[in-house]
Amino acid sequence: MLITHFSMNTGESQIRPLDGVKVLDLTRVLAGPFATMILGDLGAEVIKVERPGSGDDTRAWGPPFVGEESAYFLSVNRNKKSIAVNLKDPKGTKLVTELAKVCDVLVENYLPGKLNEMGLGYEELSKVAPQLIYCSITGYGQTGPESHKPGYDSIASAVSGLMHITGPEDGDPVRPGVAMTDLATGLYTQGAVMAALLQRQKTGRGLHIDCNLLSSQVACLTHIAANYLNAGIEARRWGTAHGSISSISSADRFIIDGECQ
Repeated sequence: MLITHFSMNTGESQIRPLDGVKVLDLTRVLAGPFATMILGDLGAEVIKVERPGSGDDTRAWGPPFVGEESAYFLSVNRNKKSIAVNLKDPKGTKLVTELAKVCDVLVENYLPGKLNEMGLGYEELSKVAPQLIYCSITGYGQTGPESHKPGYDSIASAVSGLMHITGPEDGDPVRPGVAMTDLATGLYTQGAVMAALLQRQKTGRGLHIDCNLLSSQVACLTHIAANYLNAGIEARRWGTAHGSISSISSADRFIIDGECQ
């Protein structure tokens, strides 16, 4: 009989820079959970708020499963505590408000305005929790003509231009093999929260962070934009080719050759 053991905790580390920091996690799927997982890895206490019954969407994403748990869910939700709260119930919103009062950071990825309707927006919570660093993750930001639209990794990858430069030279645009836009946004979110914690040490007050998929992915293409703006070189699909890096196949493996001048 095969017995599989797994843990949602990476164990004690000697270096825990965020030890004592409490994070309220109102995110689901990938970008938000990836960011809060990193905060947990660094020592923060992360409390994940999920929907009653189904929880985070990714709990059902599979196969593969580890026991009854989705491997996808486990991959971005380690080092977290989890509670089920009905945010459509006034008792649920009151509970989240009380948690916000004792937390340092709140991360959410609802559509702009949705949490405001529940009384859980930044303006409302900052009145009762002035120390709170409130980070919003959206598709297109808090303002602008596209802000009301939901955001998805593949759409932001297309709009940003990432898919335009990905794929075979004589073929159609393709999406990367992993959700790079979501992952990049998660990394930007984690960095923004860390910076906000330092800023709070100076001011004593929290602030509202606006992270979004499109801006994060465009930022990752800064060198592509620089080539065009400074040298007029328009990006295109090259397949696996690169100006200074190439792969070479041998009898039993692939070798990457990189040139640095």
